[in-house]
Amino acid sequence: MQRMAGIAGSNTSALRVLLGSVALIALAACENPDFDLRGGLGGFSTTAAAQTATLDRPRPDDRGIISYPNYQVVVSRRGDTVRDVATRIGVDPQGLASYNGLRADDRLRNGEILALPTRVAEPSPATGATGTGPILPADQVDIASLAGNAIDRAGDQRVEVATLPPAQDQLTGPEPVRHQVKRGETAYTISRLYDVSVRSLADWNSLDSNYTIREGQYLLIPVAAQPSPVRDIPDETEPPGTGTPTPVPPSAARPLPQEDTAPIAEATPEPTRSEPTAAPDLSQQQSAPSSSAAMDYPVKGRIIREYSRGKSDGIDIAADPGTSVRAADAGTVAAITSDADNVRVIVVRHQGKLLTIYSNVDNIAVSEGQTVSRGQKLAEIRSGASPYVHFEVRKGLEATDPMDYLN
Repeated sequence: MQRMAGIAGSNTSALRVLLGSVALIALAACENPDFDLRGGLGGFSTTAAAQTATLDRPRPDDRGIISYPNYQVVVSRRGDTVRDVATRIGVDPQGLASYNGLRADDRLRNGEILALPTRVAEPSPATGATGTGPILPADQVDIASLAGNAIDRAGDQRVEVATLPPAQDQLTGPEPVRHQVKRGETAYTISRLYDVSVRSLADWNSLDSNYTIREGQYLLIPVAAQPSPVRDIPDETEPPGTGTPTPVPPSAARPLPQEDTAPIAEATPEPTRSEPTAAPDLSQQQSAPSSSAAMDYPVKGRIIREYSRGKSDGIDIAADPGTSVRAADAGTVAAITSDADNVRVIVVRHQGKLLTIYSNVDNIAVSEGQTVSRGQKLAEIRSGASPYVHFEVRKGLEATDPMDYLN
């Protein structure tokens, strides 16, 4: 009897262990649906993680502000209430709380995200940010901030413009989707909706260990990391010596025809030059504006400096002081700024990601954001020892030869 009881007790213990293991596996699968069990019980796969890899959340400034073109958010500190955050950034506590589905005295988690109902002052080095202004996509960097660095000392005597460098004070990056939580949604359903991992969603928004979210809360959707380039590797590799056969030369089949050659005429020596050739005067060659040309000359005058890659990113056209400088093509005035010598610079954005830049001008007749037509007056040539307009054409941020576009 004792032996039978021992066997029964042993079987009961084994059954309990087995049931406990099954329950543990089921519980783990329910609490963390991101486990990949397709490879068998206990298997592990990194495929899903690689496909949903995301970038880190941008670092806020000292106030906690992260700024994008279409919205701003603030990141809370340890021990903050909504009222504390509102006081620190200078907004109404009640408005900030209601906008995020909270009360003004609700305590926040460290690093929790709050959406701002109205914009506050942009981040800058003065607020502890590494750049100035909102985080912009790389292909939409603010032309106004770039134009000030684009023209290198456009003085009266010389114009030497280096290729436009990336703005040192402009933060760039993709703008995340901002999702407002609806009733019935969970962190898991939202992560599946945007194809990101729930862990990344929690990290970006500082969710608690239970991934708790609330109705009306704003969440930043993590930005997917760029996948590594995949090389196209052929399925089969040919052994050496089995490639394309070498063609047989024509002369191997039949002889080449006899050539009837004539003696080469003696080359005429070029006349010696005692002085360097002056820059051409193209003022008489500049025709009237034509709709068939890509662009028109901003002024009609003599080209005193030609485009030279790395030395001069545009051309200088001399004309009398006060001569009207006109838009080379229809577009929008993207920026009006000044260089280090307080010389005015106008940047016009055109279709096809083209920019035209007009510097060494005065008496500006347009304003930023204004739409201009082809040939419309932008400004006038400055007076000085050498009156001219410096004119550039850029495709994106790369300087190109303006003569390729002018009529």
